[in-house]
Amino acid sequence: MAYKNELKRSDVTPRADFLNRRQLMSGAVGLAAGMAFGPAMAASEYSSDLEPTSLEDVTSYNNFYEFGTGKGDPAKNAHTLTTSPWAIEIGGMVDRPGSYSLEDIVSKMTIEERIYRFRCVETWSAVVPWDGFQLSQLLDLVGVQSDAKYVAFETVYRPDEMPGQKTNSLDWPYREGLRLDEAMNPLTLMATGMYGEPMPKQNGAPIRLVVPWKYGYKSIKSIAKITLTDTQPETTWNMLQPSEYGFYSNVNPEVSHPRWSQAYEKPIGGGLFAKRQPTLMFNGYEDQVASLYEGMDLAVNH
Repeated sequence: MAYKNELKRSDVTPRADFLNRRQLMSGAVGLAAGMAFGPAMAASEYSSDLEPTSLEDVTSYNNFYEFGTGKGDPAKNAHTLTTSPWAIEIGGMVDRPGSYSLEDIVSKMTIEERIYRFRCVETWSAVVPWDGFQLSQLLDLVGVQSDAKYVAFETVYRPDEMPGQKTNSLDWPYREGLRLDEAMNPLTLMATGMYGEPMPKQNGAPIRLVVPWKYGYKSIKSIAKITLTDTQPETTWNMLQPSEYGFYSNVNPEVSHPRWSQAYEKPIGGGLFAKRQPTLMFNGYEDQVASLYEGMDLAVNH
């Protein structure tokens, strides 16, 4: 069932003010396309004064291999994806397994009039205002069993709609995973929109993961399956090149990729001459997440 978007955040707050407000927060949001937003935007402990990357840059330069390996391919090809109706199969070590429609999930989430403004980092970086809800809310909805230790995710598998899945560039469907405590962290989002609008198809519509202290490939797009498990799940890039891509994939300037340094990053939209800037440990969220890895060797557990 398609959502009827009767009132968007951009109808409440002028778009220019929305994109340039200095104190948009990185806390919880109002929900998805189709949900009505009130006029208030609360601040939170995750407030950021970083300016957002332009919507044009974020929606035209990104990775989504299901639509091609070039960074412009998703914007060209993602129109073929059908995003409504949409359901997520949730199973494994949960009390209430089943196929949940996205509409039903969103209707059960707590509405908080806030916005997450998070930085995303690969070899380039962006600042994106995300709309969505905390993953912990969804896990509480289905009831996590006491023996569960990990959360596994899969992207929808539709080769007829996602041309990249007809190639052998990766082992489809795309898979990712988090440790349960990472999944329950309040920074971990299920994002359903960005910049006050529904999630664009090329950016992971209709629902994707956002884990801002990890490299971008951990934030799996177009999620169709979530499984709670007591064993560490396989993840796509770790399966392909385990020496290059670890399970954790935390942003860490001190751990280089075998073929390049990760000590610096370039912001999207700056062109060939964009000034590099130092990469921050845990992408700047060290205060919120460093305790998750206390006592771990982060070079070994990369």
